[in-house]
Amino acid sequence: MENSLVERNAFYQVLTRRMRALILIVSFLPMILTTSILFYRFNHAYTQKIQGHISELLQKHSDNIDTFLSEKSGNIKYLAQLFNRGQMAPDIFLQKHLALLKSEYGDVFTDIGIVNEKGIQFSYEGPFKLENADYSNAEWFLKAKDKPFYISDVFTGLRGHPHFIIAVKIKTNGSDYILRSTINFGAFNSLVGNIHIGKTGFAFIIDTNGQLQTKRADGFKQPIIKSMVDRHQNRNSQTTFTKEQDVSGNKYIVVTSMLKNIDWVMVFQQDLNDAFHDLRKTQHLTIVIFILGCIAILSVTFVLPRNIVKLISISDQKSEAMNKQVVESGKLATIGELASGIAHEINNPVAIMVEEAGWIEDLLEEEDLKECKNLDEFKRSLRQINTQGKRCKEITHKLLSFARKTDSTINDLQINDSVTEIVSLTAQMARYNNVIIQTILQDDIPYIRISPSELQQVILNLINNAIDAMEKSGGTIVIQTKTSRIEENHVVLSIEDDGPGIPKENLDRIFDPFFTTKKVGKGTGLGLSICYGIIQKMGGEIEVYSHVGVGTKFRIWIPFQENILIDESSHSVES
Repeated sequence: MENSLVERNAFYQVLTRRMRALILIVSFLPMILTTSILFYRFNHAYTQKIQGHISELLQKHSDNIDTFLSEKSGNIKYLAQLFNRGQMAPDIFLQKHLALLKSEYGDVFTDIGIVNEKGIQFSYEGPFKLENADYSNAEWFLKAKDKPFYISDVFTGLRGHPHFIIAVKIKTNGSDYILRSTINFGAFNSLVGNIHIGKTGFAFIIDTNGQLQTKRADGFKQPIIKSMVDRHQNRNSQTTFTKEQDVSGNKYIVVTSMLKNIDWVMVFQQDLNDAFHDLRKTQHLTIVIFILGCIAILSVTFVLPRNIVKLISISDQKSEAMNKQVVESGKLATIGELASGIAHEINNPVAIMVEEAGWIEDLLEEEDLKECKNLDEFKRSLRQINTQGKRCKEITHKLLSFARKTDSTINDLQINDSVTEIVSLTAQMARYNNVIIQTILQDDIPYIRISPSELQQVILNLINNAIDAMEKSGGTIVIQTKTSRIEENHVVLSIEDDGPGIPKENLDRIFDPFFTTKKVGKGTGLGLSICYGIIQKMGGEIEVYSHVGVGTKFRIWIPFQENILIDESSHSVES
């Protein structure tokens, strides 16, 4: 028995482990693959989207700045052509056309001047005192005198604040001159400074040496920018997109775009976490959902197999109990057949004993034994033998009758007859347990259509349960039959005892299969369940009322038909 229990527990453990492994594989593998693929594809698509958006934005602003520089350069070139015609003096020319430029473009053009081939600005119009200013050593002058058109880098120069110059070479009257104009740095810088994305994204312009041509913004990284310029010069595409890292370990995205009319690079810089903020939120949400999914799978992995194995174990236990019940039923059937045979064998000698006692009594009557002192004692003993023999015959007859009624054939019977028969069979057991069985049977109770053996089984189970409950402490069982006043066309059978009663928490379970409060080996928990099934099959109802310390009462309603007439003399049925 113990080895079988150990083997069964080992089987349950192996089954549980296999179910858990199967659930983990079937659940985790598809989820991990699906999540990984979606995670990668979404990350790639979002990166492409960010890259395309910023590159397009930067290219658009680069084109705007190229257009701005082209337009302003065109204005200065046009003025140079007008000056070559020599229609007016230089000072008047500059004064007139600077006014026209300011009226058209506002403060974009700060001043305008003409520089001779020696670098001396001999004519000037503007807010600064730069007449006769010497630009002979200025970098912009040295580069501009060898080119027909030149745009300088941003520098401070003589005026002390950032600006850049557009210069156009003029050749008139056999001499070379340079018409130069200063572009307002603030107006130019606003074209770039308005580019902001997120919290850390900003744009600026640098030259090919990595020097700023716009205002320095917070977060500007010179080493990163210089490396970006070097990389951009080795590329053929107009826009580059890379990820960089500074010496502190901070990561950035850097997008660059070369301007067309000047060797300047427009750069957009943004903190990597800021640029991919929405992506990071989505990734974190995905990770949280993935973790919750893992927790749910693990919970199911550990709970579901345990519950399934528990149900299997309970089912096995019920099956084993049912098998035991089948074996017990087989034993009872065998015992019933044996009892039937024994009762039959006992009945024959008992009949002979009764007949012989009668014969001896007749012989005593014939003999002249009047003077025998023990004649009366002989007669009393013979009457006692006769009486007890007839009693044995009656008991064996009832035992044979009960043992043979094992089928479920439906007959019309008087419920009082079944009660009387079962009470007589259990009387000896009741006396042994100090239990008194009282019957209150209605005389004119209707006949019911039922299986006699099944009804006897119900009554016998309830009486045996009541006797077992009192445990030799003694008590009374009251069995009553009557016609119901509540349920029309129903007979009521009640079996009530004054035993210890049933606890309230057990009342709802007493009809459940295999539920029992008896000690191990004294009950299978099937008796009341079988009674409940039999009564339900009859179309009746069974109820229980119990109070601890007071007693228990079972009440059964069994339907009957009014059109059944019974001939009391023959017990035949007419419909």
